[in-house]
Amino acid sequence: MNEIRFLHTNQHHWKEFEELLETGYQSNPDQISDLYIRLTDDLSYARTYFTNSPVNGYLNNLAQKAHRLIYQNKPVKSNLFVHFWKTEYPTIVKGSYREITVSFLILLLASMTGWLSNLFDPEFARIIMGDHYINMTLANIEKGDPLAVYKSMNQVDMFLGITLNNIYVAFQAFVCGLFTPLGTGMILLKNGIMLGTFHSFLMQKGFSFETISTIWIHGTIEIFSIIVAGAAGIILGKGIVFPGTYKRSVSFRMGALKGIKLVAGLIPFFIVAGFLEGFITRYTHAPFVLRLSIIILSAVILAYYFFIYPNTSQFKNPYYGKQSG
Repeated sequence: MNEIRFLHTNQHHWKEFEELLETGYQSNPDQISDLYIRLTDDLSYARTYFTNSPVNGYLNNLAQKAHRLIYQNKPVKSNLFVHFWKTEYPTIVKGSYREITVSFLILLLASMTGWLSNLFDPEFARIIMGDHYINMTLANIEKGDPLAVYKSMNQVDMFLGITLNNIYVAFQAFVCGLFTPLGTGMILLKNGIMLGTFHSFLMQKGFSFETISTIWIHGTIEIFSIIVAGAAGIILGKGIVFPGTYKRSVSFRMGALKGIKLVAGLIPFFIVAGFLEGFITRYTHAPFVLRLSIIILSAVILAYYFFIYPNTSQFKNPYYGKQSG
């Protein structure tokens, strides 16, 4: 790339960076972080290939100014965790709606595939869920408690085991984005097919009401969190496959940083889902009103934090949720 093309390709990003430093760098750490990575990469490139160019001085001065503002003069926050959950994470979520939608559609399609496949193939559930699980469930059905599997362990062990497994699945969905978005898509397909098959199998046995009203006590938060984790993997994969005007290495780092934050922010939700599954879901004969209330409350909390709150007035800054490039 010659110097003229280098300037033409990148100067609008530098201008954007200057404007952001002057107007909103403190309220939008995710955006400023992305552009700072881009700037330092451009500076390194210019120093390598355009040694005597004035652009080196310009980029070096801009990088020094950014470093002073961001790292040296940045006020110490009394609680970084509060800032993350109140401002940074909702900002990342708002900028990831497209990927969350794609992740949801993949899981939905996979669930429908599992559902229909089980209806037309009596052996499909055994292929997907294994003979042991199917035989155990059939035995529980004969005893009149088809979801007794949720009572098979003590509460604490079940809570810890399920929480750790869900976090593992989430990070697996994210890391598989290294194999392009198709890698994450395969994880979502696998989990979606299992979900659809599980529901279809129990509903075929006449337990539609019990299945929905019991499993979704924890499933509302758990499944939604897996969808968001899938979105994080898609973001990572897009950074590799579709770098846009960025160098591929810069695009990858930006996607990785955003994806890591998106999936790490799900850990409290997985803890809550694990608690519900370990301590609440096991009461399969609890009053329907109680079960329904927990499901509705979970859905309301997710809707507010992930969709209503990020679109309130404090997030109207034009840089919120904006993915440069």
